[in-house]
Amino acid sequence: MRRNYWRWLIPILVLAGLAGWVVWPNNPGIRLGSFNRDIEIVRGLDLQGGLQVLLEADLPAETAITSDQMQTARDIIENRVNALGVVEPLVQVAGSRRIVVELPGVKDPEEAVATIKETGLLEFIDMSTVDPAQAYSLVGSTLETDFGQAAALAATPTSEAGGPTPTPAAAAPLVFHTVMTGTGLKNAAATVSTNTNEFEVSFVLTDEGKQTFGDYTSTHVGKILGIALDKVLISAPRISTGITEGQGVITGSFDRDSANRLAVQLRYGSLPIPLKVVESSTVGPTLGEDSLRKSTVAGLIGLAVVMLFMAIYYRLPGVLADVALLIYATITLALFKLVPVTLTLPGVAGFILSIGVAVDANILIFERMKEELRAGRTVYQAIDTGFSRAWPSIRDSNLSTLITCAILFWFGSTFGASIVKGFSLTLALGVMVSLFTAITVTRTFLHIVLDRVRAAESPRLFGA
Repeated sequence: MRRNYWRWLIPILVLAGLAGWVVWPNNPGIRLGSFNRDIEIVRGLDLQGGLQVLLEADLPAETAITSDQMQTARDIIENRVNALGVVEPLVQVAGSRRIVVELPGVKDPEEAVATIKETGLLEFIDMSTVDPAQAYSLVGSTLETDFGQAAALAATPTSEAGGPTPTPAAAAPLVFHTVMTGTGLKNAAATVSTNTNEFEVSFVLTDEGKQTFGDYTSTHVGKILGIALDKVLISAPRISTGITEGQGVITGSFDRDSANRLAVQLRYGSLPIPLKVVESSTVGPTLGEDSLRKSTVAGLIGLAVVMLFMAIYYRLPGVLADVALLIYATITLALFKLVPVTLTLPGVAGFILSIGVAVDANILIFERMKEELRAGRTVYQAIDTGFSRAWPSIRDSNLSTLITCAILFWFGSTFGASIVKGFSLTLALGVMVSLFTAITVTRTFLHIVLDRVRAAESPRLFGA
């Protein structure tokens, strides 16, 4: 029973059209109401320049450092560099004691290094004079506190409850009082309440923190106590009872991930281990732009040579495969922009290599087709038989390539080899798209164009 391949044509053309729109150089991006998303190629450090910083644990060599400590330090540093407005920063653990930070396009290297090295500040702040609804809406906002800002506090009138009182005409910024910093916290963990069976965050205080926290919470029951990390409000729980035993819980609308995230922020308001800058280097974009231009030219030449070979050797099927190859390249580049993939020079090399992988599948299929045509089968039978018999080889070769890409990606992530990571990612995406274009797009085009052609009457059309 013959399949109706015409029904695949419209989805393929729509997909190709959308991919072409994404790849178009002057693409305005996606604008849907309040959702705005620019669509552009994200270039890595080697293509647009920037800053590369290598951090190392500032502890004696014999001091044991756990992988959890390194991962938490990485997460905190990533949050800090994201605040710099850097597009696609790279922060990854390298080995057991080092962290690599790459900041493409950074304009102020000194500010970036200072931000990376600073110690995170965890504060419990008095928000007793703030309406609860307003306090909840401030979560995620940057607040002014009096920790280390005695002058600012003196300029701001304080209410009897201990919280800030706005001055007339808002002459001074609203400054909140810091009840306790993260030094008073011993531990925190995400737990499940035995009463409500809901997630909550339990915490344990140090002896000094127990005294400070107990005195404050006992006199502010029913009020809001803000929790801020690096001056950003991360939670605003209500005090339900005085916490005088040195331990308590934070309740709210938590799921497993959000409760664990808050617990991590409470445990590690500051870096869990001290870090020092081992190496800091500014990378200029000149070499990267030159290399990118040459790589682009090489890719276009390679694509043109491959398409010319397919058209000359395989004739009409080769021309159809060339059309599918252009669709492949367009879809792959669209994915690079939509994901987005941070494109580096090794990533460009991986994409160019994947073009050869895409053609390889077509060559296997066409050679099988030629064998079937020589055996006297119809074009329809030759196409389907060629695809079915070539599929095991295509599947196994591409699967082995994807496994290799996964190993390279793991290696790059584990040891900080971003060059290897970028290469493996672009190659893997290219291989997966090539499977779609070779098996679906090329097959559809072949059936639509060649089903009514008699191979015996037109052998030159097939190169057979």
